[in-house]
Amino acid sequence: MRGAATFAAEFAPENMAYAAVVFATIARGRVTALDIAAATGAPGVVLVLTHENAPRLKPMPLFMTAGKAGGGDDLPILQDAEVHYNGQPIALVLAETLEQAEHAASLIEATYEIDEAVTTLEAGKARGTRTGIAFGQPAHVEIGKPEDELATAAHRFEATYTTPRHNHNAIEPHAVTLYWQDGELYMHDAVQAVNHVAWSVGSVFGLGEDKVHVTSPYVGGGFGSKVLWSHQILAAVAAREAGRPVRLSLSREGVYRTVGGRAQTEQRVALGADAQGRLQALQHTGTVIMSAHNALPEPFILSAQSSYATKSMLLDIQVATLDMLANTFMRAPGEAVGSFGLESAMDELAERLGIDPIELRIRNEPEKDPMKGLPFSSRQVVWCWRTAAERFGWDKRQAPGLRREGEWLVGLGCAMAGYPYQRMPGGAAGITLTADGRAQVSVAAHEMGMGTSTVHTQVAADRLALPMDAIEFRYGDNALPGVVLAGGSQQTASVGSAIIVATRELVKELLQLAGNASPLAGLSADEVGTTHGGLASLADPQRYESYASILSRAGRFELSVVGQAPMPGEGMHWSMHSHGAIFVEARVNAVTGEVRVPRLTGAYDCGRILNPKTATSQLRGGIIMGLGAALMEETQVDPRNGRIMNASLSEYHLPVHLDVPDIEVIFSDIPDPVSPMGARGIGEIGITGVSAAVANAVYNATGKRVRDLPITLDKLL
Repeated sequence: MRGAATFAAEFAPENMAYAAVVFATIARGRVTALDIAAATGAPGVVLVLTHENAPRLKPMPLFMTAGKAGGGDDLPILQDAEVHYNGQPIALVLAETLEQAEHAASLIEATYEIDEAVTTLEAGKARGTRTGIAFGQPAHVEIGKPEDELATAAHRFEATYTTPRHNHNAIEPHAVTLYWQDGELYMHDAVQAVNHVAWSVGSVFGLGEDKVHVTSPYVGGGFGSKVLWSHQILAAVAAREAGRPVRLSLSREGVYRTVGGRAQTEQRVALGADAQGRLQALQHTGTVIMSAHNALPEPFILSAQSSYATKSMLLDIQVATLDMLANTFMRAPGEAVGSFGLESAMDELAERLGIDPIELRIRNEPEKDPMKGLPFSSRQVVWCWRTAAERFGWDKRQAPGLRREGEWLVGLGCAMAGYPYQRMPGGAAGITLTADGRAQVSVAAHEMGMGTSTVHTQVAADRLALPMDAIEFRYGDNALPGVVLAGGSQQTASVGSAIIVATRELVKELLQLAGNASPLAGLSADEVGTTHGGLASLADPQRYESYASILSRAGRFELSVVGQAPMPGEGMHWSMHSHGAIFVEARVNAVTGEVRVPRLTGAYDCGRILNPKTATSQLRGGIIMGLGAALMEETQVDPRNGRIMNASLSEYHLPVHLDVPDIEVIFSDIPDPVSPMGARGIGEIGITGVSAAVANAVYNATGKRVRDLPITLDKLL
C-alpha cells in the first residue's frame, strides 16, 4: 500500500480553511439565542455561520423526487431558527486549522425553546401512521384473499420481528474539499453519485449543472449514504462567503449526527400452509419510523414479493413519523431486515410442520413471480440449496438444544438470500482509441472498493480485444459520460451495457475510416468482430486489420465515440433476481450467553461472474455486515431528547477481525440470458438472509427463539 490514492479530505488547495460544525442538542424546538462572541474572537477563526448571517438558499432536492435529485432530506440549512432533530447543524466555524475550528465551535453556546418531540416508535404509532410510499408507489400489495386463506389454512404461524436503527460506518467518514472560481463550484467529494450531487448542489445555489464540477476518484465505502447531506452545502456556503477553499471532514460523531441510516422496523409475518406445507397465505406487514423530510420508508416487504409461491399475499408498510435524522438507503434497504422476519418465520413454520427447513422452502419455489406474474429470467435457487447444504454438512444438524461441546451449545441454521437485478437509465460510456493500440474508457461511475475499475477494464479489454494493460479506465467525475449511481447493485450492469454499445459505435466508425483499401472493405458492423487489437471478418478471419493500421491510413491519431446504453426494458418482461442460500453454524455459551459464528457457507446464483476475486470479496463484505446486524449493531437513542447515545465506534459495535468466521462463497456462474452481460448484481445480496440464518442457528443451538435484533447475550440467558 503506497498511500497514493487521494481521498476527498486529502486534497489541499492553497489558502485552504477548515470547517467544524455545531449540532443541535434538542429533538424539536427553536434556537432562541446563539452566543458566538467567544468563537468569533478565538485564534485563527475566519468566519462563523449561523441562521442569522447565512445567505438564502433553496432546499436540497430530495432523493427520488427528480431524476438527479440526491438530497438526504429537504430541510433548510441555516435558513431559520427551527430545530427538527437532535444533531441538526446550527452553526459552522471556519478557521485556519482544524484544531482551531473545532475549539471555536466548542465555545458556541445555544439557548433553545423546546417543543414536545416524538422520539420513539411507540409514540409515533400513538399519533397515528400512514401507508408508506416506496419508490413512488404505495407500499401495499394484496393478492387473492389473504385473511380468508390464513384463517382456513391447515397450518398457521404468526409472529412479530423487530430490528433497530443502524448508522452508516464507512471506513472513510464523509468529507468534501471545495472552492469557487469564476462563479463555478469545484468539489472533491466522497460520494457515490457525482451527477446527482452536481445537479442537486446546483439547484440549491441556483446554478446550472455545468457550473458544478464534482470529482470523487476514491471512496472509502458508501453503502447508500454518500450522496448529498448538509455538510457539502455548509462547506460551499463557507467557501463562497470567505472567498477561499474549504475542507469539511465530518468526525465519526458528525456522521452519526447528520448522515442518515437504516430505520427501525416492527414486522408481523403470518403464514398459512396446507397439509403438505405449501403456502396458502403470506402476510408481511408492519411499521417503520422515518422523519417528515425524507422519502424512504424502510421497504422490508421487498423480499416477500418474489421469494415463495403462495395462493394469496398481503404486504403493507405503515409509517410512524418521528422527530429524527432522516433515514436513508443502507446496503439492501428493505431486504436486509425484511429477510430476517420472513426467513425466521419460514424456519418456525418448518418446525411446526416437522419438515426440514430446506425442504419447506423448495416445496414453495414459485414457477413465476408471485406478485408480478412474470417468468423468471433465470432462477437457480434449488441448486443453491442443494450445493450449499452438501458443502456445509447440513445432514449433521440435530434437534434444538441437543448438540453440546463443553460449555458451548452448537446449532446449524439456514436462510434464503435475494436481491433484484436493476439497470438504471442513463448509462453511457466514452471510448477513445489511439493509434498506438491503447484505449481510454470514460464513465461517470464510482469506485468504492468493490472493484469497479478492475471489472470494467476487463470488460473493455475483452470487448476491444486488447490486453488489460492497454486500457485506461476513467471514472469518478461528472464531466465524464453517463449518469450512473453506485447503488442498487446496478452499476456494473449499467456501465457494462454502455461499454457494449460504445464498442459497437467504435466498430462502425472504424469501418468507415477503413475505406476501400482495407481488407474489411464492404463489411458491416454485424459482419466483423474484434480480435488481436483489430477487426476481422466473422466469415473469413483472414480479412483482418489492426486498429493502428486503420487509424494510421486515415491520418488519425485517435478516434473517440460515446455509447448510450438502451433503456432498461428487460425488467418489463422478466422477473430478474440474484439468489442465494446461506448456512450458519452458531455456538452459544451455556454460561455467559455469548454467541460465536465459526463458519458460514453461501451458494449464490448471480448470473455470470465477471471477476471471481472481486465478486467473492463483495459477498464476504455483505455477509460480515449481516453478521454485525445479527449480533451487535444497534443505534441507541435517548427517548428524552432524541439524541444518539452511542455515536462512536467504541460504543456502536461492529464486527472486527476476531468476529469474522470462515466464510465459503460458491457461485453458480450461469449467465442470465436476458442481462446484457449475463451478470446480475452482487453488491447487496450478501447481507440478505444472514441475520435470519444466524437467528435460526441460535435457535437450533439453544431452543430459544430470538425475534428482536441484535441477538445479544441478555436475550439468551
